[in-house]
Amino acid sequence: MPPASNAVAEATDLLRARLRELDGERAKLERALASLTEGKRGPGRPRGSTSSSKGGTRRRTRRGGTRAEHALKLIGDRPGISASGIAKELRIKPNYMYRVLSDLIKDGKVRKDGRSYHPA
Repeated sequence: MPPASNAVAEATDLLRARLRELDGERAKLERALASLTEGKRGPGRPRGSTSSSKGGTRRRTRRGGTRAEHALKLIGDRPGISASGIAKELRIKPNYMYRVLSDLIKDGKVRKDGRSYHPA
């Protein structure tokens, strides 16, 4: 039978090891709880997005005017340009450009001839 002091030392070591394990598990659980309750975002907002400019990436802004104004200028400069050509110049998707151009046609600012656009 081992001496009592040796058994106490082994028990103490085992208890300390288990406490270290539990401390690690508690830290993980606290982080999980904090991520669920603190700083809650609305649906669809990615982690790290902020409404302020501190620490987050800033949104790219358009330089001077609307998409329609930019499209009108391009059509004026290059009559007969296509919607995809305008979209490439403005670095936007062509499907969005078609929507902008249809509004310009309705307003009578642009006319369409086949696939090309001309000033009205």
